[in-house]
Amino acid sequence: MEKTWLPDSIRSAVNGKKYEENQIGMSSSKVLVFDDMVLKIQKASMETENEVRVCNWLKGRLPVPEIIEYCVSSETSYCLMSRISGKMACDETYLNAPEKLLEVVTDAIKMLWSLDIADCPCNNTLDVKLEMAKYNVENGLVDMENTEPETFGPHGFDSPRSLLCWLEDNRPKEDIVFSHGDFSLPNIFVDGGKVTGFIDLGKTGAADRWQDLAICYRSIAHNFAGKYNGGKAYKGWRPELLFERLEIEPEPDKLKYYILLDELF
Repeated sequence: MEKTWLPDSIRSAVNGKKYEENQIGMSSSKVLVFDDMVLKIQKASMETENEVRVCNWLKGRLPVPEIIEYCVSSETSYCLMSRISGKMACDETYLNAPEKLLEVVTDAIKMLWSLDIADCPCNNTLDVKLEMAKYNVENGLVDMENTEPETFGPHGFDSPRSLLCWLEDNRPKEDIVFSHGDFSLPNIFVDGGKVTGFIDLGKTGAADRWQDLAICYRSIAHNFAGKYNGGKAYKGWRPELLFERLEIEPEPDKLKYYILLDELF
């Protein structure tokens, strides 16, 4: 790979190497996948800085990418990191085996929640998230093309601002744990039925455990319904199985709240 537009430190590390561009996921970033590395290119933000910070903090604590090189140039961040082995949890191997997927997901979420957050460098509690959501609303950064059909419109909110007001007025009590922040199936890697790593860690940090549960619930439901698989649906799944396997009593109000909060990101 020879790209003169890349910053020098990044270019020197990837020159001559073959790569493929990853098209999976909802992220706006450009992701180039090499044999042993991944280059993530996106607009520089608090999230890009958070991802580097949390990956460094998690070294030795959880299986996450190692940051090889990170720089910001012309308001664009370039993060070169090691590649996690295995397949994404949204791979057909797991969508065709709901029980195996459940085992993987519950193992992954327990790995996250077992971490001591006493010295966690990243705070994504509601005080922080709602301020970030407010910034997105005020600066027209809410992607209205990628929201749930029922969120806005005749039977939902009339605008992102009205949703923000509802979120501010209906804040639930938080149960703080170490949260991935975007705990969807493409962000969990698995090999041989074992979790090998987590990616897309820009929203990771201390937060309510229902942040993870809500995004995971939505991701599993959408993947099994065929939303991200060219319309191919999979059988043998009820999203409620997630709570049964985790032995957690569903809290519909919190589930709704954190799914709606994610609409502003």
